[in-house]
Amino acid sequence: MSALRGRNARGDRGQVTIEFLGMTPTIIVTLVVLWQLVLVGYTFTLAGNAADEAVRAGTAAGPGERAGACREAGLDKLPGGWEGGADVNCGTANGYVTADVRLRVPVLFPGTVGFPFDVRGHAGAVEEEDD
Repeated sequence: MSALRGRNARGDRGQVTIEFLGMTPTIIVTLVVLWQLVLVGYTFTLAGNAADEAVRAGTAAGPGERAGACREAGLDKLPGGWEGGADVNCGTANGYVTADVRLRVPVLFPGTVGFPFDVRGHAGAVEEEDD
């Protein structure tokens, strides 16, 4: 009886290795999809923050220098992988300053190729007045 038990134990020796190798592609694909979802979420966060920074700088700047200050502040804190394809537009209407930021979502590695859709961030604030 003990000889039979020893033979069965040796027969299953590589089973875990085979199962792990079979699951490896599924594990890798799952990790890649999760990483891409992290990049999408981070791009939304960056777009919102860039719009907030841009509108904050735009409200503090004078009317003649508002567009430049707004654009510079919107691009200032963006990481290099997102800064290249970023588009920051600022406007003023009826005492209200707005900033719109458009960022590309990178595919797996920031700074390389992006998805064909953009993430947009929008912010607005009332103009500051000088007394």
